[in-house]
Amino acid sequence: YATSAKANQALVVNATSALRIEISNYLLALDPVAAVKEGFGEEIELLSGLNVDGIITTNWDQFLEHLFPDYKTYIGQRQLLFSNPQEIGEIYKIHGCVSEPQSLVLTSDDYFAFQERNPYLAAKLITVFVEHPVIFIGYSLADPNVASLLRAIALCIGPEHVEHLRKNLIFVQRLKADEAPGIADTYLAIDGVQIPLVLVKTNDFSEVYRALGATRRKIPARVLRHCKEQLYELVKSLEPEKKLCIVDIDEIERKDDVEFFVGVGVATQDSPAVGERGYEAIEIKDLVGDALHEDRGFDASRIVNSVIPRVGRYSRYVPVFKYLRAVGIESWDDYERRGLKLEKWAEHKIKDYRVDVYAAGYKKRKDLSMKDLIDGSTPENAAVYIPFLPPEEIDLNLLREFLIKHEEKVDAKGNYSTYFRKLVTLYDRMKWGWGWTE
Repeated sequence: YATSAKANQALVVNATSALRIEISNYLLALDPVAAVKEGFGEEIELLSGLNVDGIITTNWDQFLEHLFPDYKTYIGQRQLLFSNPQEIGEIYKIHGCVSEPQSLVLTSDDYFAFQERNPYLAAKLITVFVEHPVIFIGYSLADPNVASLLRAIALCIGPEHVEHLRKNLIFVQRLKADEAPGIADTYLAIDGVQIPLVLVKTNDFSEVYRALGATRRKIPARVLRHCKEQLYELVKSLEPEKKLCIVDIDEIERKDDVEFFVGVGVATQDSPAVGERGYEAIEIKDLVGDALHEDRGFDASRIVNSVIPRVGRYSRYVPVFKYLRAVGIESWDDYERRGLKLEKWAEHKIKDYRVDVYAAGYKKRKDLSMKDLIDGSTPENAAVYIPFLPPEEIDLNLLREFLIKHEEKVDAKGNYSTYFRKLVTLYDRMKWGWGWTE
């Protein structure tokens, strides 16, 4: 304790600071993948792959940030009340977070202050509860925090409109002894107001996550949030936009890449087999499948000369080295002699395969082997951590096995699909490419 006190003395602001700091340090030291190791791997994998609009939690730990690293986090009521949440791709930690020890709702004074602001919090979140289904996981119907929030929302909308919440409030609970799994409509009585809700009882939350995963949007939540955020900035500033960029919707990794998005989510029609329509029907997913399975029998010359420039117009991450190798190009000298114009897809540096926002998370795992990284992470997290490994530590057989197992995640309809596509192109580069560029 003396060591901790000395190290954190600058963070002490009142008599409760020491306890807050120690609690935060304890939770920060917990293994974020312990749930995977304890037999909840399937549930965690399904949960992390969901494309939900937002998450509201009273938990202090950073497990949700680990599962949804692209989501923006709002810590505490004050940050939420005085911010501009977009209600898409966000985590609301209304009881604080270990990253800010003073934000923890811990003492009786904290709870009193929380209750004082509760009506304002409810007003801020009321559109979330009215316009979106809200699923309570890990909370009891008798939880006073839940009851107080629902009470405030009921007061805001009035008892005559409370029926608008029907089907929008869903509670998922573990089974008690002798209970059977099931779904039922019920009511929660709060101060004389009957609030309608749906109660789901099951010991297998993976069923719930699969149902949620079946409702999938083309555009990831993180991109929708950026769109709303940039629209807000446009209206607020009234300044003309300076950047216009046409990219694949899943290539947008940070909002600084572009200042506004237009025409996202353009639909594509399913293409018949290559044999019926020829090479004009080949898409990136076909090249990905060929890189992983090596069974398509494509004409490498046609892929290099026409397919890659076409399918890669709006994406930098397309398998290319397999086909360059197949047409006899085995070095940069060979490439330059052929006069090809594929630099957009071939001249990636190591850092291009890495996503900057995950660098801090990888540092905590830098001593893990590739196998341990995969076994101890969700597929989404493993996909972004693997490129941070030194190239000599990347096992290509293990990487191929991992990518084939999660091949459906490369589909543009999936959340985090860009990261898996990047990983496929890294595999393509390492197996058939040459000469790393730092």
